[in-house]
Amino acid sequence: MRIRDLTPIAFLLLATPFLIPSGAVGQSGVPVSDRPVAPDPSKLLDRVIANQKDDERALDLYERLERLESRKNPKDPVPSSVKTTRVIPSGTGMDKIPVNEDGHPADAEAYRARLESLEEALALIVNNRRSQRDALEKYAKKRKDRDDLIEAARSAFSFTFVAREPRGDRVLARYEMTPNPTFKPNSRLATIFTKVHGYVWIDEDAGELARIEGDVTEDISIALFLGKIYKGSHFMQERYEVLPGLWQASFSQYDFDGRKFFSGFSMHERTFYSHYRYIGPPKEAMEAIRKELARGDLNKSDAVIADP
Repeated sequence: MRIRDLTPIAFLLLATPFLIPSGAVGQSGVPVSDRPVAPDPSKLLDRVIANQKDDERALDLYERLERLESRKNPKDPVPSSVKTTRVIPSGTGMDKIPVNEDGHPADAEAYRARLESLEEALALIVNNRRSQRDALEKYAKKRKDRDDLIEAARSAFSFTFVAREPRGDRVLARYEMTPNPTFKPNSRLATIFTKVHGYVWIDEDAGELARIEGDVTEDISIALFLGKIYKGSHFMQERYEVLPGLWQASFSQYDFDGRKFFSGFSMHERTFYSHYRYIGPPKEAMEAIRKELARGDLNKSDAVIADP
């Protein structure tokens, strides 16, 4: 698992029954007394858990555009590199195809080659070919590992209500997330839960996670202790209803410092997610890719187009 995948897991998994009402109010928050009482915490959390799992599964059915900005220092006004990719579910993960910032192919021949390769991989899955079985099993195991982490998170955190805060025309409930001192990690990855602290914002009407932000409170060992993510590393993500009934990330930011083997590393990335579009499970995705490839000019396809 990549470094950038580790800490977000600890924040994004909200499957814990420990939502504790509190009278604490942040400076920018709306006092609890000024608004209706929150719904029963366990029922609200049940909705968030169920919707979060649905949102995760939906990623296998929707393509999107990602704009990844990398910086040498988190406060640099201009990124040192920018990469825009079209992200398409492949049945065993995500295929990221480089595009220009406007969403069109940077190199038409290379772009077509990537689409052809993806179409072939999808066809192997659709036809149940042996060559893809190992990849499918690995992907299923990755899903199971994530489910196991969700179960571990049920006892990993305590959530304390802080305030209600406006975001656009919605009102979000903010909770502080703190490690549960009685939690006993049952896996190496689950130990991450004991070393993070943060806040989550929940859209109560939708029962959806709308924002999450947190910090590493102790050094986290990774890759069998061959590396570390240092205390003070930071993560945040914004989530919106990107299509009717579909909540997904619109922005995420990682500011991680640490050590890998004997060298230090610094990762400061901002990712913008846009243009979610349904492409379907492998059979439907394969047919959509074939239709796109049948066009002579891929620049005129109905593929996602980036914001100007």
